[in-house]
Amino acid sequence: MTGKRNVALVTGSGRRLGRQSAIGLAKDGWDIVVNYAHSAEEAGRTVEEIKSLGADVISVKADIRNSKQVDRMFSRAVDYFGRIDLLVNNAAIFPPAKKFAEISDDLWNYVLSTNLTGQFYCARAAARAMGNRGGKIINFASLGGLQVWPEHIAYNVAKAGVVMLTRALSKALAPKITVNAIAPGTIIIPGEETAGIKHIEETKVPLKKYGKADDITSAVLYLAHADYVTGQILVIDGGRSVL
Repeated sequence: MTGKRNVALVTGSGRRLGRQSAIGLAKDGWDIVVNYAHSAEEAGRTVEEIKSLGADVISVKADIRNSKQVDRMFSRAVDYFGRIDLLVNNAAIFPPAKKFAEISDDLWNYVLSTNLTGQFYCARAAARAMGNRGGKIINFASLGGLQVWPEHIAYNVAKAGVVMLTRALSKALAPKITVNAIAPGTIIIPGEETAGIKHIEETKVPLKKYGKADDITSAVLYLAHADYVTGQILVIDGGRSVL
């Protein structure tokens, strides 16, 4: 079918910030492609909630670490909707803490392929799908791409790569496609809190509180509509990055 509304593809949208972003975009009037790799049940719940909002939606299983699966996902989306206007490159992992000498080859490759290479594959497929009509790409970086966390070095490197990928693509894909990134700090989602968070850590945040899902959704919606912003990293961290 050929949709009349704008279409957003959100990777990793079965859970956490991907789910919140997809639902927020649906409320804003977008039709949605829900992507998942392993969270089929959660993705199904996201789809049902989006349908209840009156948006058209499909779900597509694809491992973003596999370029062939990514390309098939975008082909499926374009076959159904006729267009892709926005990619939200959200899917990522946050592995357990490891000392540098204990990082295995498998862990390093898994983190880099998921958090960086996967975003490259999706951005490339999105740019091809958008073509001369243009569109927008929003990458999810992290505060961990701007600060050094000694027990999360693989994550630091991958998310720092996302920052540079965003800046490079903003030049490479201009003027038809804008490319920006969101770098969240600690975000609490009711029922999906990050394990191990202690409220005393709020003393490290100038605003003395952690972020909410709405803080990220608002940023996604802003960048989804911003026509004169590209190559920017929007840090949503309560000021923690200035410490």
